Amino acid sequence: MIVIEKANYKGNPNVGIYVFATDRYALIPFDADEKFSNLISRVLQVPVIKASIADTGLLGIFVVGNNKGLLLPQLVKDWELRLIKSSIDLSIGVVKSRYTALGNICLVNDRAALIHPEAYDDLKKIVVDVLDVEIVEKGIIAGFSTVGSIAFVNNIAGLVHPEASDKEVEYLSNVFQVPFDIGTVNFGVGFIKSGLIGNTKGIIVGDRTTGPELLRIGKVFRVATS
Repeated sequence: MIVIEKANYKGNPNVGIYVFATDRYALIPFDADEKFSNLISRVLQVPVIKASIADTGLLGIFVVGNNKGLLLPQLVKDWELRLIKSSIDLSIGVVKSRYTALGNICLVNDRAALIHPEAYDDLKKIVVDVLDVEIVEKGIIAGFSTVGSIAFVNNIAGLVHPEASDKEVEYLSNVFQVPFDIGTVNFGVGFIKSGLIGNTKGIIVGDRTTGPELLRIGKVFRVATS
């Protein structure tokens, strides 16, 4: 079993906005303090890399990836791209599209990707080439086209907005080949990505996440609270 812990980023419970993680590394903002950096490293059991996109720390919003590759938006600056490339030994691609909030419009694990329908044509090829997934589909879940913002998935399981129907939950489970369930973070927030950071080694949720929410997340991802 893996561990789940609660945290905030400079008092903000929306930790998933600022951090992106896989089983191989975590990207965190330059102004993250040592305590936060150590927490990410300890719970997720990965090296921590300080980075930025367009001079911001909104890494969870701007990037998307899996254990095979990483995609960055075209607004990434040259020096930021060089830093990330020098720190991560993976395939890295820059998406030439007006859609820049890649973390909000793509939901990805090592097997599959689900993409915002209007961004699908822009992203499909580079998602296949860089992230090396078997399946790339477009869709709307629970009425939201920003599919990356309303769910989190890894190679163990997935959690999605509570307004997702049973049919949509089943669809996600079939596409990503992991069990999905509905849930919330940070006291009823259905935008799962905003309040959850994770990989197959650990999960970090916003510190406003309630006991019942933790229990549901723990059941889905087979984690142990600490």
